[in-house]
Amino acid sequence: MRVGLLTREYPPDVYGGAGVHVEFLARELRPLVDLDVHCWGEGRTEGVTRHSSWSALDGANDALRTFSVDLAMASALQGRELVHSHTWYANLAGHLAKMLYGIPHVMTAHSLEPLRPWKAEQLGGGYALSSWAERTAAESADALIAVSGAMRQDILDCYPALDPDKVHVVHNGIDTTLYRPDPGTDALERLGLDPRRPYVLFVGRITRQKGVPHLLRAVRDIDPAAQVVLCAGAPDTPEIDREFRELYEELSRVRDGVFWIPKMLPRPEVIQLLTHAAVFVCPSVYEPLGIVNLEAMACGTPVVASRVGGIPEVVADGETGLLVPVDDGFEAGLTRALDSVLADPEGARRMGEAGRARAVGEFGWDAVARRTADLYGKILEQA
Repeated sequence: MRVGLLTREYPPDVYGGAGVHVEFLARELRPLVDLDVHCWGEGRTEGVTRHSSWSALDGANDALRTFSVDLAMASALQGRELVHSHTWYANLAGHLAKMLYGIPHVMTAHSLEPLRPWKAEQLGGGYALSSWAERTAAESADALIAVSGAMRQDILDCYPALDPDKVHVVHNGIDTTLYRPDPGTDALERLGLDPRRPYVLFVGRITRQKGVPHLLRAVRDIDPAAQVVLCAGAPDTPEIDREFRELYEELSRVRDGVFWIPKMLPRPEVIQLLTHAAVFVCPSVYEPLGIVNLEAMACGTPVVASRVGGIPEVVADGETGLLVPVDDGFEAGLTRALDSVLADPEGARRMGEAGRARAVGEFGWDAVARRTADLYGKILEQA
């Protein structure tokens, strides 16, 4: 079975959950299928072809530049029996390959453009193009994979023309041999954290979706003994970057022990930070699943997260962490939940242990890859 896996992000250029998903899915798929990965970038290595946007479009809208990458990907897919695209950045390439070569297209939805209207702030008129590309690909795909049950419902709500039988749930996974508690503290020491004080940890991009402004306001009022560590980079727009910086500076004036790490840390350092955090916080206002919560749980850390999307399918409220409704009292709810975990170290330890057990038992990447390969087989049988 010759499969083309299409994505924007692929190591070493991974900055979000979709990239993490593709990285580990590809690793586990390789023993099961003949896999060729097509991603953004330059050059080719064994099993990976990278594609760049056309130089003639330098300075053009990002959506147009993305489409030029999609055209390059589509032209390189001859000989594949099936293509599998991830995110709108690659969906059009999958759709074009389906039409050009007469092969099935499987599409994994990690998020949905109609549910991210703030993307217009980033893409301008390109948001209409990204939305068109996603809708066109989704409505003609042979199968769609939703990364959670909540995401499946979102897909059917956004695209009612779809046949529900074509939309399958395959949860995101986690490598629990890689993401596991690390007793080392060298990374914490390099960053200047006080080992005598607990800390709240956020890891994610600076976007409206991730709810970072809500978090910065919420942690103003948590236990003053706690440190706050923000591994936050890759702002979507200058506007959200400016808002983040203003809120961060304001927070730093009213409490000490606030650390902002704007660069992407090596994975071992992130794992060490996750391991030693008193609590991990995920304040997303939209989240189809939230791989980062799985990463924290696999490291034995309790999670405080928003009750949106697929997060409740990962974080068991009261067992592996606490869930906070996204309503008018969201920020105050985050404050209360964080303080509750910080005030009960023994309860936090039990939540962390339960989270590790849940990650190991229910979210292995090997199972994700087998279910995905099985779906490929069924689609090819029907083709």
